[in-house]
Amino acid sequence: MRGYNDMVLRNYSYFFNFEEEFIHQDTRVWMTKNWTISFYFCALYMILIFGGQYYMQSRPRFNLKGVLCIWNSLLAAFSIMGACRTAPELFHVLKNYGLYHSICIPSYIELDRVAGVWTWFFVLSKLPELGDTIFIVLRKQPLIFLHWYHHITVLLYSWFSYTEYTASARWFIVMNYCVHSIMYTYYALKCMGYNPSRKFAMLITTCQLCQMIIGCAINVWAAQYLQEHQPCHVSTTNIKLSIAMYFSYFVLFARFFYKSYVNRGTSKHSQSDNSIPGGYTSNKSDKIKSN
Repeated sequence: MRGYNDMVLRNYSYFFNFEEEFIHQDTRVWMTKNWTISFYFCALYMILIFGGQYYMQSRPRFNLKGVLCIWNSLLAAFSIMGACRTAPELFHVLKNYGLYHSICIPSYIELDRVAGVWTWFFVLSKLPELGDTIFIVLRKQPLIFLHWYHHITVLLYSWFSYTEYTASARWFIVMNYCVHSIMYTYYALKCMGYNPSRKFAMLITTCQLCQMIIGCAINVWAAQYLQEHQPCHVSTTNIKLSIAMYFSYFVLFARFFYKSYVNRGTSKHSQSDNSIPGGYTSNKSDKIKSN
């Protein structure tokens, strides 16, 4: 592959021990055998959040501001690190091999262990990210459909795609890491008592909308490559699931954007910036409360 291994490795100035020791075959075998347990996690998640809402109806809300600061800061740091470790591989492939290669040819995880291990971490991270919703429930904040629908479908799709080594996933992973880097940083700042501009929140939702548009485009291109009988390591099943998921996200995020930033008089919730889809931040009243 034209010295692919050597060229990819030049994108990284440092390697961590756990990256060099990563064995992708073991993780794929485990995921292939166990990816369906994600359905059980999702079922438990649904029981906890809606059962939790019922339980909290007659009880005072928890503050949890200190825990929330730590939670968002850790997720922000993880996302930033993930973006820094996966984006070079995508940029390298685009620069040296082109769009087709970036969509249809896997990242050769056995050769590029950096991208491999952070792809694995990305898939696993969709499970602890469900904890975002627990904070919403315990703090008795509005829980919108987009929030829990997004968490569930991303978890199921990510775990399933890993079993196929979906080539186009490199796009989805890099985009998600980058958007989450901004999003969780915003949450962390809000929890710490800072007051980022409302434009910052609007930027996050705009980035999420762009992510959905690009996600749909990548799937359309993959489908075209398959129709032209070009080798493309993306299954038709995966394309159908992915484009349905991204399109539904686009519709829901666009609706959220309109209600929150365009039609400002809809509700107090739309004015509070306290529930950007995909994560959790504090509400305005927390700014005047001590931890």
